[in-house]
Amino acid sequence: MTVTDTAGMGLQALEQRVAEDLPKIAYPSGRWVPPHHTSDGTRILDVLIVGGGQGGTAIAHALTRQRIVNFRIVDQSEPGLEGPWNTYARMATLRSPKAVTGPDLDIPSLTFQAWFEAQHGVAAWEELNKIDKGDWVAYLLWLRRVLDLNVENGKRVERIEPADPYLVATVRDLATGAEERVTARKIVLATGIESSGRWWTPPVMEPVDKRFWAHTCEEIDFAALAGRRVAVLGAGASAFDNAATALEAGAASVTLCVRRPELQRVQPFRWLSFPGFLGHFHTLDDAWRWRFMNYLLSMREAFPRETWQRVARHGTFQLRTQAAWERIEPAGDAVRITTPSGDLEADYLIVGTGFDMDMALRPELDGVAEHVARWSDRYVPPAGEENPRLGRYPYLGPAYELLEREPGAAPWLKHIRLFTFGATMSFGPSGASINAMKFAVPRMAAGIARDLFHEDVADHWENLTGFQLPEFLFDGEEGEAAPAVPVIDRG
Repeated sequence: MTVTDTAGMGLQALEQRVAEDLPKIAYPSGRWVPPHHTSDGTRILDVLIVGGGQGGTAIAHALTRQRIVNFRIVDQSEPGLEGPWNTYARMATLRSPKAVTGPDLDIPSLTFQAWFEAQHGVAAWEELNKIDKGDWVAYLLWLRRVLDLNVENGKRVERIEPADPYLVATVRDLATGAEERVTARKIVLATGIESSGRWWTPPVMEPVDKRFWAHTCEEIDFAALAGRRVAVLGAGASAFDNAATALEAGAASVTLCVRRPELQRVQPFRWLSFPGFLGHFHTLDDAWRWRFMNYLLSMREAFPRETWQRVARHGTFQLRTQAAWERIEPAGDAVRITTPSGDLEADYLIVGTGFDMDMALRPELDGVAEHVARWSDRYVPPAGEENPRLGRYPYLGPAYELLEREPGAAPWLKHIRLFTFGATMSFGPSGASINAMKFAVPRMAAGIARDLFHEDVADHWENLTGFQLPEFLFDGEEGEAAPAVPVIDRG
């Protein structure tokens, strides 16, 4: 069916096309991973995916493409709240171009464009500037449904520990408080940016009463800011998105303070979005990877034009450069902020100062993080390229696996994959990037398939040498011939 300029084909027709497309690529066909069981006979998962947002969805899709279907996906959020989109992501649209592809893994009928055009038509797609974040969430939920990927919501992984040769994750049901110990051969952490450390706030905020401020990652009652003076700290897109949200909620004024002399307006991530970099950055030696990422992460990411326009349209918005917050003091029901560019008063403060990489800060990684190799453990940069902040990133193996800080101390780490912002130093944009997903996710899934195959090679040899199913039977011969089409189930 051809999509016209005046109307979409409808989701039902698109879903029929998906149902026709997937068998054409044998999706999935032929279960091949031998089952493993605990001592009490419980089937061991091949993969436990922690996180049901865009990363977890794409990884589950890719594993199924590899004919690995014995997996579970758990997410601590409620349905529809996986990832940042309906919580602390306060942008109106995605920052990526609308034509970006990711969790579809290059199947045209599974792309966002196909989903959008099916409902609104080609003309609406051509008129679209960037993807509305609400539409992106709806698309991800649709993708999970048509791919039959079940996410177990309201379940949080609280601990990961070795159980040679497997891993055991303690999973808590947040509704009932019940705990489950889940044994898995591989665990993939696809839990977003915060899962590799913590949101950072400058020390100047420590003595300030919490009723006066929030970090951009926290829940904020923007309606309560109507008629009030708001000050925002930060030069990134998140700080500007929060400033815009406060202005749109009716704040009397919003002053955004940055410590730099001018805003970062060049978008280096626009330059690197080509297959060579996204697909092969991880194959560079450590010196080149460090050099690239030291430049990119020090330069920081510029925010889109639309983000600037969102705040600049308000006459009550003010930008202050060279305005680091040096001291904050109570001033009645407000606070007084001292900056190098002059003092200001505000009724409420919003802090958008980024993220600190430190896996040891994650309670679920207690007993894990202390064994993980960091970049500072593996590489010493030359004079002039030092950056302690980058040294805290985990140093990952070729398929996103954690590596040991001390050889032989924790060989089980290789069974944990990290698909978060923590992968950035080793792989460039990957675990927190939509446009890199088409390169990163298949690489991880292929690495998991490789490891499962290697670990079971003796079983595969036994199965091969015992394989006696004929392709056809002679007339009058009794028995069973090989089926024309391999079948698969998820049991």
